[in-house]
Amino acid sequence: MAAVARQQNAPDPSRRNEQSRTAILTAAGELVAEIGFGKLTIEKIAARAGVGKQTIYRWWPSKGAVVFDSFLAANENASGSLALPDTGDLTEDLRTLLRGTVLELADPAFNRTGRALAAEVLTDPDLLREYRERLLDPLLEVTRDRLRAAREAGQLRADADLDLAVELLYGPLYYRWLHGLGSLDADYADQVAAALLSAFGTTGG
Repeated sequence: MAAVARQQNAPDPSRRNEQSRTAILTAAGELVAEIGFGKLTIEKIAARAGVGKQTIYRWWPSKGAVVFDSFLAANENASGSLALPDTGDLTEDLRTLLRGTVLELADPAFNRTGRALAAEVLTDPDLLREYRERLLDPLLEVTRDRLRAAREAGQLRADADLDLAVELLYGPLYYRWLHGLGSLDADYADQVAAALLSAFGTTGG
């Protein structure tokens, strides 16, 4: 009976690992916001999270990978799935999508971490692959799916190039965000949506 009691009271390793992982991701997100990506180190993340460096290296190959997972975790908590609005009204759905995007880009918490990751993926091929597979490609795919549905409904021209349409949706927003050109607000989001519909829309749509 004593052995059974000890076994029942033993800590759950999986729960302990999940607690450590959450602490690491939280620490990474907090530190990027406080000191920036350049001054961030694995040692500082470990100290803030209350874990050893080897615990971090067991799960992530670099500080960029840790920050990316922290970014994804925070983004999932804030926005949920990647599902796009589909009310049947393409104009309003595009406005909703792009207004949400500019709000996210203008968020100071997103801005600092997002810019750090944007710079890091340029020099880290492994991190770029992770970024493409886990964030960018899924986002582009659900956007193409939404535009494909609009094309099939006659709201976009039958010959509309969906890959180009997706780039025309997101490209102007990220260009302004990366280079600090002009304002990122609902009015600009609506202008981008209108430009896409002018390029690929139909009179009936």
